[in-house]
Amino acid sequence: MSLIKDLFRESPFEPLRYHMKMVMECVVLVRPMFEAVRDRKYDDLQALAKKTFKTEHQADLIKDDIRQTIPKRFFLPVYRGDLLGYVKLQDDMADSVEDIAVLLTIKNLELPEVLVELTFEYVAKVEGVCHKTCEIADFLPTLVDGDMVGDEAERALSMVAEVEKAEWEADRIQYTLSQKLFALEDEMKATDILLWFRVFGELGQLANFAEKTGDRLRRMLST
Repeated sequence: MSLIKDLFRESPFEPLRYHMKMVMECVVLVRPMFEAVRDRKYDDLQALAKKTFKTEHQADLIKDDIRQTIPKRFFLPVYRGDLLGYVKLQDDMADSVEDIAVLLTIKNLELPEVLVELTFEYVAKVEGVCHKTCEIADFLPTLVDGDMVGDEAERALSMVAEVEKAEWEADRIQYTLSQKLFALEDEMKATDILLWFRVFGELGQLANFAEKTGDRLRRMLST
């Protein structure tokens, strides 16, 4: 019997927790990659990117296993389609990290000194959104024990609201950072500005997918 089947026997949400842990192994590589760019340690960056690609692939395999294994005939406390949508959004988070790694390694980018502080504030905020979403995934089995109603459900909805607020804050930082980036148009190559703009945008996508994951949970609780 596969690990995913064993996990489904414990709870319909245990495989999602397992998948989220692999997704977060991707997410925790974001800051080191930005640090490598800041410090111009491009060999380190390449190694981190390769690790990201490998970890994202492992997350993909777990996602596929969940899709193939998720019970079709057994009772589930939520719609099967919602579970599938939830795991897809989690996997989109890992995909975004992979895209960030690709963009950062297209060329040896340099991070302008005037952008360093705000960039790492942005990275920290996006990491925070993802970690809050991971906390929700860890809380899912508790929700099942409470039949997905009552105080536990209210706590879960409160956690979703925290994710939404953190994602909004990340959006605000991204906007300010983009303004500061384009203010450097006389000092930077246009191609570098556009590449950094895409990097910052993909970071925003990572936060967006984390927020959408929480929103999918809200949907599961309301059906």
